[in-house]
Formats: sequence, C-alpha cells, structure tokens
Amino acid sequence: MRPLATLAVALLVSSPAFAEGMPQLDFKNPLTISQIVWLAIIFFTLYLLLARWALPQVAEVLEMRAATIGRDLDAARLAKAEADSAVVELTHATREAQASAQASIASAVDAAKAEAALRSAELNAKLDIQLNQAEQRIDIARAGAVGALRQVATDTAHVVIARLTGQPANDDAVNHEVGAVLTIRGQA
Repeated sequence: MRPLATLAVALLVSSPAFAEGMPQLDFKNPLTISQIVWLAIIFFTLYLLLARWALPQVAEVLEMRAATIGRDLDAARLAKAEADSAVVELTHATREAQASAQASIASAVDAAKAEAALRSAELNAKLDIQLNQAEQRIDIARAGAVGALRQVATDTAHVVIARLTGQPANDDAVNHEVGAVLTIRGQA
C-alpha cells in the first residue's frame, strides 16, 4: 500500500520533474488549478444529476419492468395451470368417451348377435316347417308312386301271365305276389 500512497502524493504534489515532462501536472500554472476546480465542479454536478434525477428514473423503469415481468410470469403460471387442468379434463373426457363408445359397440354387437340368433331361430323354424311339408309331399308322392307302381306291376303281371300261359291270371294271387315283392323291396 505504501507504493500506491507514494505514487498518489507524487502525482498531486507538483515537482519540477513532472512539470518538465508533463505540463498538465504543473500546479504552479493558474490554468491547471482552474481546470482541476472546474473538473471537480462538473463531476460533482454530474454526480448530483445522476444520483438525484437520472438513476432514480432508471431504477423506476427497472422496477416497472420487474413488476411487468412478474405479472407476466404470474399470468403465464396461471395459464399453464389452466392448460394443465384442461388437458386433464380433456384426457378424462376422452377416456370416458372411449369407454362409452366401447360400451355402445359391445351393446350393439350383443344386440346384433341376439337379433341374428332370433332370425336364425325363425329361419330354422321356417325351414323345419318347409322340410316337414316337403317330406309330407314326398311321402304323398311316394305313396302315389307306390300305388301307381303296384297298379303298373299288377297290370304288367296280368299281361305277362296271359301271354306266357295263354290264360288270364288269378287276381288274388297276382296281388299277393306283387305285394310280397314290394314289401321285400321296402316299397309297400
């Protein structure tokens, strides 16, 4: 610290060595002293202007900016909280809608299966009725065909016996034999 103090004293005190090399530090010259006095007055005035007027205005602007930034941050936090809440509500609503849709789909599938089973049962009943009717018609046709077959067989047997023997056939014997043959074949 001593070298700095010595340097400061050497600068403030005029010496012939400084005066010869640096004329602005020649304190014997009245212009140098007046320049230093004016320098001090200007710095003091500048200090007062800055301290009393400019810096408070800068501080006020900085405080206003800090307050504005704080309000904006609070508004952003509030908006973020509302957005997060909306996202949660939307997610919940989406899940409920998906569950409702799945339930509706399952209900519709069950209803379609039940309706298909009902229609299938109705169609099966109709088909059973039609099949029974067709079997009855077949039985009637078979009975008619067997009756016709019995008649054709009886007529044929009468004609064959008459041609082979030259005598008419016994109706009871022909009917008995034709009935026995049809019974064996399962057509009686």
